[in-house]
Amino acid sequence: MNHEESVAERLYLMQVASVPPRGMPFVCYLVQTEGKNILIDTGLPTTFQMPPGREAPVLGKNVVEQLAEIGVQPEAVDTVLITHFDGDHIGQLDKFPDAKLVVQQAQYDAAVDGHQRFAQYRWLWDQPIDRYTFVEGDYDVAPGVQLIESSGHVAGHQSVLLHLPKSGAVLLTIDAVPNAAAFTTEREIVPANESEVEVLNSTKKLIELAQAEGASLVIFGHDPEQWQTLKKLPEFYG
Repeated sequence: MNHEESVAERLYLMQVASVPPRGMPFVCYLVQTEGKNILIDTGLPTTFQMPPGREAPVLGKNVVEQLAEIGVQPEAVDTVLITHFDGDHIGQLDKFPDAKLVVQQAQYDAAVDGHQRFAQYRWLWDQPIDRYTFVEGDYDVAPGVQLIESSGHVAGHQSVLLHLPKSGAVLLTIDAVPNAAAFTTEREIVPANESEVEVLNSTKKLIELAQAEGASLVIFGHDPEQWQTLKKLPEFYG
């Protein structure tokens, strides 16, 4: 893809929940390009539960409510990029029955094969097969929108690289790198990740990608300190 010519138009950030006391955010993203609306993840279901011993998130406006604030209805969402099948990333997937779904083949296979991590929300991701586009590795979705395979948190996790007209390259690490402190190959590996080796490989890949692309912004998946500094819907990055 020629990044000088292929750019997305707008990136909106939406916080749909947070965990006290630090305010760790749970986030969805909307990318607009070529007149299309591409949603990245859908947030939490109303029945979401954290693992035992961890603070439950406080729900805010869900992704449908926030999209409505900028005049985007569910039927106007053309594509949902599913970074992975954890419950806090697919919780409102049923609200977008007309959208094409894009996921890494390895993530879908792990879920279908019965991985317990994804069993609770099978009713959300177990959609008709013809709704899915399965990808393997990095993949160009649309002008200025590229999926970056970043396994480790789970098999087939994917991050997103965007190219915007003014902001330039913007990297969404999602859960491959949850916060700025983890954006190093010396990072601590927490239990929520499935593979230490793959986490470190993906972190190195994303660091090198951000450097090679001259990324103006790297947005981490759950960083409360960074989140305070970012534009949120209805503001946008363009």
